[in-house]
Amino acid sequence: MMSVFKHIPILAAEITDLLITDENGVYLDGTLGLGGHSGCFIKRLSPKGRVLGLDKDAQALKMAEENVNDARLKTFNLSYTEAPCALKAEGLKGVNGALFDLGLSSYQLDDASRGFSFLNDGPLDMRFDQSKGISAKEIVNSYAADKLSKIFALYGEDRNAEKISLAICAARREAPLETTSALAKTIERAVPRFGKTHPATKVFQALRIEVNGELDCVKSAPALLKDILLPGGRAAFLTFHSTEDRIIKFAFKELASGGDFKLVNKKVIEPSWAEIKANPRARSAKLRVIERIK
Repeated sequence: MMSVFKHIPILAAEITDLLITDENGVYLDGTLGLGGHSGCFIKRLSPKGRVLGLDKDAQALKMAEENVNDARLKTFNLSYTEAPCALKAEGLKGVNGALFDLGLSSYQLDDASRGFSFLNDGPLDMRFDQSKGISAKEIVNSYAADKLSKIFALYGEDRNAEKISLAICAARREAPLETTSALAKTIERAVPRFGKTHPATKVFQALRIEVNGELDCVKSAPALLKDILLPGGRAAFLTFHSTEDRIIKFAFKELASGGDFKLVNKKVIEPSWAEIKANPRARSAKLRVIERIK
């Protein structure tokens, strides 16, 4: 059965144009999601070309396979940090291009049971791989106030981090915070809402990053490029958070300074106004592309 969730791949045309340089090549989609970008790659490739799709979310892999529905896509239940394992399994020395989409799939946001969003009530989970790891509920109900505050400030860039963390600790003394709505209401009582943005938005982002160790993965990903890219191959990183973008920007600068890589776009690429209007979730996206030259 086809997925009922809809996902609009961000900057899909731009990424496909910049990444697919050999229609007979092998390409890596490091965060497959629902297969939106991979589907665009497949359309550009010849019958000889293929895509390796990686994702920690087993449910996403199944839906991506249904959505793309093409034998040229092979999926792996792996983190993009384990990309060398996928290449080894396929007997490949490298790929012609790799995409690392560091955002969250729309289906994960829209599926209340995953706990990524406060728009629909659900359990506080937020794990990409629900078979292991610590959930957002455990973090919210066990971390000390100063540790929560640090997470909210660093990963969410929330100026009300301390006030929110103290409010969470006070609320959980009365009863554990177990649902997305319970956490969102606690935050809104501490920091009243002004304007369109809910005061819980940055906190939920910060918790998701902490739950999945996302920044550690982001920091390690550029170092993989020497092992997975063939000469002439390109890597595209799509970020949605200023901290992530800074990590990639400086990592690319360091790679380029060594002489083995060159920047494809020195100025970051962002979605057009028309794309943001059609898909508001694209508004914070930033794209950087680098090429291995030897």
